[in-house]
Amino acid sequence: MNFYALRFNLYLLPLLAALLAVTGCQTNKTDEKVASLRLHLENRAQVPGSGETISVLRASPVLVTISREPFLTEANVAGATLLQTPGGYAIEVKFDESGTWILEQYTSANSGRHIAVFSQWSDQTKDSRWLAAPIVSHRIANGVFSFTPDASRDEAKQIVAGLNNQAKKNAGAK
Repeated sequence: MNFYALRFNLYLLPLLAALLAVTGCQTNKTDEKVASLRLHLENRAQVPGSGETISVLRASPVLVTISREPFLTEANVAGATLLQTPGGYAIEVKFDESGTWILEQYTSANSGRHIAVFSQWSDQTKDSRWLAAPIVSHRIANGVFSFTPDASRDEAKQIVAGLNNQAKKNAGAK
């Protein structure tokens, strides 16, 4: 009995190509955009090099001197929501357990100071800015930080979606 291996492979080649074309290679669709969030405390120390002065709010800028290092970042975010408020909208950020403790410590010890909020919500530098600088009026013990951003509703939606994607990554890494 003669067996023609080459002819046999030539018959299977188109079948294999058709099978690969139909199934294709599976790509990872979890490449979702993330957003950064940095909370900086107002720095009233007159020590040179201990802080930097930033401009918050584009319409009527407010200058705030802040510490260079953030005390909370997107690594501590457990989730975010876009809230409808009487005057427009606000972003509410829920922090994880360690973020809740840090937020409570900083807000209880620094009443009357600003917390400057920085975010970047895409790869482009134009999509990053100082969004707000609310004044600490009370201790925040529940880990929920809300602020009205200096951003359009579309930008705020992108920030919230990016923070939620980052929260999923944070939860998966733990």
